[in-house]
Formats: sequence, C-alpha cells, structure tokens
Amino acid sequence: MTEYAGHHATDEVPDDLVAAASEWAADDPDPVTRAELEEVVAAAEGGDSDAVADLTDRFAGLLQFGTAGLRGALGAGPNRMNRAVVFRAAAGLVAHLKTLRDSPFVVIGRDARHNSDVFAEDTAAVVTAAGGRAVLLPEPLPTPVLAFAIRHLGADAGVMVTASHNPPQDNGYKVYLGDGSQIVPPSDAQIADQISRVATVASVPRAESGWEVAGDEVLEAYLDAVSGVVGLDTPRDVTVLHTALHGVGDGTVEQAFVRAGFAAPAKVDSQAAPDPNFPTVAFPNPEEDGALDAALAAARESKPDLVIANDPDADRCAVAVPAPVADGGYRLLRGDELGALLASHLIMRGVPEGGRMANSIVSSRLLAAMCRQSGVAHEETLTGFKWIARVEGLHYGYEEALGYCVAPDLVRDKDGVSAALVIAELTAILKGEGRTLQSVLDDLHTQLGVHQTDAFSIRVEDLADIDRIMERLRATPPTEIAGSEVATAEDLSAGAGGLPPTDGLRYFLADDSRVIVRPSGTEPKLKVYLEVIEPVAGAEDLAAARGRAAERLAAVRTAMEGLTAL
Repeated sequence: MTEYAGHHATDEVPDDLVAAASEWAADDPDPVTRAELEEVVAAAEGGDSDAVADLTDRFAGLLQFGTAGLRGALGAGPNRMNRAVVFRAAAGLVAHLKTLRDSPFVVIGRDARHNSDVFAEDTAAVVTAAGGRAVLLPEPLPTPVLAFAIRHLGADAGVMVTASHNPPQDNGYKVYLGDGSQIVPPSDAQIADQISRVATVASVPRAESGWEVAGDEVLEAYLDAVSGVVGLDTPRDVTVLHTALHGVGDGTVEQAFVRAGFAAPAKVDSQAAPDPNFPTVAFPNPEEDGALDAALAAARESKPDLVIANDPDADRCAVAVPAPVADGGYRLLRGDELGALLASHLIMRGVPEGGRMANSIVSSRLLAAMCRQSGVAHEETLTGFKWIARVEGLHYGYEEALGYCVAPDLVRDKDGVSAALVIAELTAILKGEGRTLQSVLDDLHTQLGVHQTDAFSIRVEDLADIDRIMERLRATPPTEIAGSEVATAEDLSAGAGGLPPTDGLRYFLADDSRVIVRPSGTEPKLKVYLEVIEPVAGAEDLAAARGRAAERLAAVRTAMEGLTAL
C-alpha cells in the first residue's frame, strides 16, 4: 500500500493523495466503500475543501492497535474500519500465529454493530484459507463470551468484532491471545509488522467456505460457569432493572441471572433489543451523561433495588442505587465506587493464598488501602485490561471506566455479566441485614478516608492538539495545582514506578491529591483523572469530610481545566 505522507489539507488535493486513494480503491474488495472513496476523490478534485480534509484524514495512516485493538469510524480508506482493513488485520494475525503454530485455531465473535457479521466472516475466510481452523460464534454475543470461549475451546487466539461503547458510526477489532487475554507488547507490534507486509488485499487468500459455526454449547458453558460466581446459599431477594443500551447483553444477562437463582431482571424495553443505530442515546456508554436517562426514569416508577446497565458488548457494568427523591431517586455509582464494593465483597468471601487484587493507575487508591488493611496483595497496572489480566495470581481486577474482572479463571478480561451477578448477590445479602451498598461505602470511607474521584475529557478534531497539550505540560510542568505543591511529577513515557512506558503524566500533590493526564487509547480525546483523599475523624465527621473532599476536587478540576485548555 502506498501511504500518503501529507498532514495538512488545502483546497487543492495533492497528487500523491489522489494516487494513494486510487490505489486503495482499486484494491478494495467491497463495492460500497470503493464507490464511497471514488466519490470523495471526485469531490476533492473538484475543489471541495471539506472533501480534501476528509480524504486527507482517511489516508492519515493505517488503523493501529491501541488500548483495545483496532477501532475507528466505518468508511473507506486505511484510517477507517472496512473490509480491506479487516482482511489486512486478519492476514497479519494469522501470519503471526503461523510463526508459532502451523495450523492456528482462531475463535471469532461479534456484536450487533453495522458490518460486524461481515468482518467476522471475512476473518474466518482468511484464517481458513491460510490453513487454520476458524470457529465463529453463532450469533451476536457479549465480548466476555468470546474471551471465555478462547480457553474453553483451546484456541490459539480470538477476535471480537466490536467497538464496545463507541458511537454508532464506529466499529472495531479486538484481538486476544490463547490465554484469553488481550494482546500486549510485543505481540501487538509483531502482528502490526505482519500487517505491514500485506502488499494488497487482492494478495490475501480467502476461502469461500470451510470454517465452523459453533452451536449453543459455548454460550451454555459460559452461563454454567458464570452462574457459579455467586454462592450457592446466599440470598437471592433482590429486584433488578437492566438495560442493554441497544447492545447484545440482554439475553445473556437474563439467562445468567435465572441460572444463578435470581429472578429475571426487569428490562428497559426500548433499549433491550440490539440496534446498531442506538436510537435512544447520544453515546451508548453508561459513563456518558444522559445514557441512563431511560433506565433511571423507569426505576423511579418501579423502584428496584438496583439498576444495572451494560455497554453494547456487555463487558462493562454500571450500577445505580436508590437515593433520596430530592436527588432524583437513584444515584449512579462512580466506577471507583462499584470497584470498591465488589472488592469488599470478594475480600469478605476470602482471597486464596497467593491471590492478589489489581487496578489501573487511573483508578482510585482506595482498593490499595483496602488490600493493605486486609493483608491482600495488591498491584497497580497501566490502563486497560490487557495489563490487569496479566497480574500474577489475579483474584480481582478493575478500572474506573466500569470494567470489572470478578472471575479471572473464567474470563481473563472485564465482564459486565459476572460483575452484575456479584453486585446483585452483595445487594441481596445487605438487604437481608437491613443495609445498603451506600452503607458499605460509608464504612470504607470512615475507616480509610474519603477517596473521591473525578475525570474529564478534552475531545479534539485534530489529534495533533493532544500532542500539543502533552508537549506543553512536559516542557513546563506545574509546580502547584489548586494551591497545593506538586510533590512528585512523573512522565509515564519513561516507565515511572516500574510500569511499562506509556504516554501519560502523573502528579502527586503535597495534600495527597493525584492527577493523571493521558491520551485516550480508543477515542480522539485527552483524559484527565483526579483523586483527593480526605481523612475522616469518625462516623460523625463523614458527611463533612465528603464536603471537604468535594471542594478540593472541584478546585483541582478547575486548575487542570486551565492547564489543559487548547
């Protein structure tokens, strides 16, 4: 593939950009994207400045593996998700696997997004033509089912076609290794190297048939396994309202709850069926403001003990709990709060010898404090479950972006289904004792201090803006933030704290606040993570301590919004 080297669009389309686009279009196996690209080229050559900018972006480079594999907008060109990019990715993956084994076995799953079925079958065609064995999961299913299937079937690798919680115009390609965990260095670079050797899509052999389609056995095995994450004799008296946010989690969650002995969750009917257009939400991400409006409105009517939401591929889990009517009737727990609650329950159940708990560096330090208090080993990792899942002896891991791994022996990745079962079990136990999830958080904060977190993002049109902000902060590191001295400033690209190098900055303040700035690995935005810790002088001081923490956190946020402004 000839790559276009330019970066700045003008009203006049450069000849080398037209040549690169023509070469790509001639090699595109999909008539739809081929016609789309030809239309953009014609508009650009006609002097349309928007088309020139669009064409430039489409050829800014080939999609690369980020935090969660390939992910991007659907469309024509190397910087989009399309069949040509998928054929190259599949060819690179199978070429890498063939350096390890003559006839690799790849299991392939998909969500219900636009073209997910096409990309999954294309992958199977490439694996089969290369002499490998390809098994397609039989229907759109949650990502954790695919992660489970890899080890259950003994595959050498897995591919999940999904863009998780991204907007409807996106799709993605998530790659797992045979141990059931996501790719990390050096495997990602080795696969990328093999992809770069694919001269043309036309040169990639593709079978017309010969791959297998799994029956119900894989999902049944997953459901049997995941229903065992809760105790046999624990209470089941809990009412749950569930939303799948138009994704693929509805049926799997319902079956898992029933198999585990719970009543089937009530549904947000308007969001239960898969719909790749996600018509009722602006962003199908339970972290986003407004995403759970329909669920919370339904909860105010039916008053369940829990509201549980999964993102579209059901690897994330969000929870809302009853709150005073004056506060809207239900409160969405922050990812760090749910992470601590799940950990408290798992610690109470007992951590086996050699077991440890882990969370990403951008998550709250409360889990580390809980582990110290209970004598459980703890580890901090880079962002992403590809790192968390590799912690030796992992018993539980989480990251603040609503990702929880409560059963790494079953799914070595975040799993929104098993997390939903465990939080339902804890809620039922507490309900029987006349307590709530909030009361557990109150106890944790009283004992270990109020750990209050926040985060914000700067979404950009031009990725170079992110580089400019990071360069500015590196050139002139802040010496104080919100009136507190910066005690330690770490450039994570240097591998601070024994972690692998990553693009990010971390500041510890003299008052024990913490700030982390890093580019997103899945979306065009810069993310800023904040945490303050406020001591609590007994239960009677808890409310006041939370107020103090909120004031400090707001001040840190205001300061960082200024420091990261474009």
